[in-house]
Amino acid sequence: MRPGVSEQRHRYVVNKRPTTLSALVLASLLALIGACHDEPSSIAAAERAVLAMTADQDRAPLTEQQRVPAPASQPNIVLIVADDLGWRDVGYHHSEIRTPVIDQLAGEGLTFNRFYVQPACSPTRAALLTGKSPMRLGILAPLSKNNPTGLPLDEETLAERLKSLGYQTALTGKWHLGPRNAAYHPNARGFDHFYGHLTGGVGYYNKVHGGGYDWQRNGITVRDTGYATELVANEAVDVIHKRDSTRPLFLYAAFGAPHLPNEAPAELIEAYADITSETRRKHAAMVTALDSAIGDIKTALEDEAIDNNTLIWFMSDNGGLTASNPLRYLPRPLLSLALRARLGFSPTAPFVDFVQTNLRDGGADNWPLSGSKQSVGEGGVRVPAFIYWPGQFSAQRYHYMATIQDVMPTLLEVARDTARYSAFDGASLWSALKTNTPMPPREYIIQTRQFAEINAVYRYPYKLIEDGNSAQLYDLEADPLERHNIVSKKPNITASLSAYLANFPRGETIALPLKDIVADPDYFGGTEDRLPWTEQQLVVD
Repeated sequence: MRPGVSEQRHRYVVNKRPTTLSALVLASLLALIGACHDEPSSIAAAERAVLAMTADQDRAPLTEQQRVPAPASQPNIVLIVADDLGWRDVGYHHSEIRTPVIDQLAGEGLTFNRFYVQPACSPTRAALLTGKSPMRLGILAPLSKNNPTGLPLDEETLAERLKSLGYQTALTGKWHLGPRNAAYHPNARGFDHFYGHLTGGVGYYNKVHGGGYDWQRNGITVRDTGYATELVANEAVDVIHKRDSTRPLFLYAAFGAPHLPNEAPAELIEAYADITSETRRKHAAMVTALDSAIGDIKTALEDEAIDNNTLIWFMSDNGGLTASNPLRYLPRPLLSLALRARLGFSPTAPFVDFVQTNLRDGGADNWPLSGSKQSVGEGGVRVPAFIYWPGQFSAQRYHYMATIQDVMPTLLEVARDTARYSAFDGASLWSALKTNTPMPPREYIIQTRQFAEINAVYRYPYKLIEDGNSAQLYDLEADPLERHNIVSKKPNITASLSAYLANFPRGETIALPLKDIVADPDYFGGTEDRLPWTEQQLVVD
């Protein structure tokens, strides 16, 4: 463990809420699975809590004196992405989890109140690095370890574009945009330096994913010992210290935490002994380790005296994984039967184990938002996010909608890219952030594809969800918990959003057939039973 982790554990104290399942949380979960049809006071209280978060405070446009000046030169850019971090997994959202570094950066920077991503990792990362909708790219779900392709090769990535502007580029951590062909790997997609893993999630200590060891540096397997979160941070710190000081730096620190498996240093788990749930206790420890790792990156920037000219943008790739699905209660034989009914064929025993682990081991908290990772509910796609940039933002809150597709256009404007782009589905937020004003009305599509495809489209404040032959429309300003379907009350808006979804260009999906995924599931951690993934490269035309 790096110095400072245990110190933070003892030094910082945040307000804690009870970790037992209160009547409030129980009522919220019952509402999610359709078992609660009345209007209990606890649900009303939860709705008021969300409305309080989205109140009109701080929404007034900034005065001329308050407006943020444009950067005088190209700043360093540090993107920090957490993996499966829940809405209420950070201290500044009143979590019992201690995140002093994240809280400080958020409190001193610009905090997003409505930052939207995709329900799962690969789609979010594709949008982050291209500024385009995953639906257009054909990336609708997490990519399997056996997927022969990845992010389409004709797409220019954020790293490639910044590199053309003179940036040195590095990725430490998780890729998950094409594991089996070197043409799709980070070093071929604009990153000068890559350290970490190609697949979706590895054991934090054994670095194994789906039977294969997955830890490398620039295409070469490295058997580094230690805790993955700390290794990713250490490499990021090395990148900062060893950079070419005459050129700006783009560092993408894509942490695997707090994604499954639930593994953390023993001393951090012990620090949360007051949490009764073992799953939540381990999850909390993983988040605190992540917080400490972010602190190491911040310290390295300060040591190099470049923190004032560095933009740090933090976000989660999707909502947190929670143990809220009622299927988690099924014994293994019944779960196997339920999966067979969903799949249309008998699942393999390893796949049943994989699903059961995902149903039972989620330790995140998205309260009071509905849904979780892999769902189109707000809890699956509305995530903690902030920008920290001394001298540019100071204790500000942006209440308007922003999306993962906006990150690349925004950063290119900040990096003083003078080219004009029309291919983005997102848009630069810079002027809106400078003036604390909303972006012009626009649409944003999310989708999830597990056993069936579910799509949703935003035109804020409205959100339309289409699930097969059913449709749900919500006014998120009036109904942030998505409890009142107003399809019948707003037929014109419903028709307009439905038409937008139907007419949006859809790229050819790059996902493997479901039977192939079921046959060889993507275990996180577990036993190493094949060659390392770096050494199992396919040749794909």
